[in-house]
Amino acid sequence: MLTRRLGRTDLHLPILSFGASSLGQEFRSVKLDDALESVRVALDCGLNFIDTSPFYGRGMSEVLLGVALRGVPRDSYHLSSKLGRYTLEHFDFSARRVSESVDVSLHRLGTDHLDVLLCHDIEFVPMQQIVDETLPALRRIQQAGKVRYIGVSGYPMKAFRFVLEQAELDCVLSYNQYTLQNTRFADELVPLLKERGVGVMNAGPFSARLLTNAALPAWLKEPEEVKAAARKAAEHCASKGVDIAQLALQFSIANPDITTTVAGSANPANIRKWAEWAAAPIDQELLAEVLAIFAPVKNRGHIEGLPENN
Repeated sequence: MLTRRLGRTDLHLPILSFGASSLGQEFRSVKLDDALESVRVALDCGLNFIDTSPFYGRGMSEVLLGVALRGVPRDSYHLSSKLGRYTLEHFDFSARRVSESVDVSLHRLGTDHLDVLLCHDIEFVPMQQIVDETLPALRRIQQAGKVRYIGVSGYPMKAFRFVLEQAELDCVLSYNQYTLQNTRFADELVPLLKERGVGVMNAGPFSARLLTNAALPAWLKEPEEVKAAARKAAEHCASKGVDIAQLALQFSIANPDITTTVAGSANPANIRKWAEWAAAPIDQELLAEVLAIFAPVKNRGHIEGLPENN
């Protein structure tokens, strides 16, 4: 698996990484054997940067990940977790909770350090606290050796700019904003991140199933025009004998300015398939045709978190 350096850090991450949200049964019921096997397959396929959060499964993802990684040499993979978001409605970015959350995550994961720690979905809270309280507390945790690099994650581009104007970050993680349909992350934020040496991470190449052949979930927030364009694009790909998910994955990992793209599944077969897609050349003609289908709805998204943070 090709790797890229994460900003100015000494981490070199695979262009495709493993997201462990599915281990927390965030999207469907998961069999224990499949959950554990998905981690082993990911490592075997070179997806040796693993991203999780205490929010995923309300701790279940971290616990199962810790079980799956038991006995695996710690220097053979990189590990990222998050803090601040613990349920759909419960957020706590206080300095006290920072310390508690890190210690709980380390215990669940069975490790003495995290390679990356992110403030999770900062757009759901008044963000000045992130700058004034959360990040300074994280720097103290970093100095203690429990975390190597720190950053923030979220959806709106405004949220990242708010923090970057006032604080130093090692890296950021954006989701669903660098896809076949939406490239706002690269258009609006990546140049600034590169200029400052901040590590660039992307998640959600399939945009919550939008860019797959799966039935769209009822909770998907994208506008109806975007959903219609996605169905049209999927049908066009199918007419050429290609799964739109393959094109979506290949598109996201191809950008050299994005260190890694995180994709998650508790289905080992999916992960093997993704690794094969990552190694295959992208169909440039089909890509151009699909981008043309999405052109009328390019960069159309939704409001996430507090309105003032969008």
